[in-house]
Amino acid sequence: MERWICTICQYVYDPATGDPDRGIPAGTAFEALPDDWTCPLCGAGKDVFEKE
Repeated sequence: MERWICTICQYVYDPATGDPDRGIPAGTAFEALPDDWTCPLCGAGKDVFEKE
């Protein structure tokens, strides 16, 4: 699975880790994140993320 990086704050979403603090289990692909998921650091939407 590919990692994705926030172009605003450089947070890296790693599917191997998920986002457990927000109920996203490990193994969740970026494309499978809910449409309303936002960057845990800066609050940006999925549209500002790019493949790392």
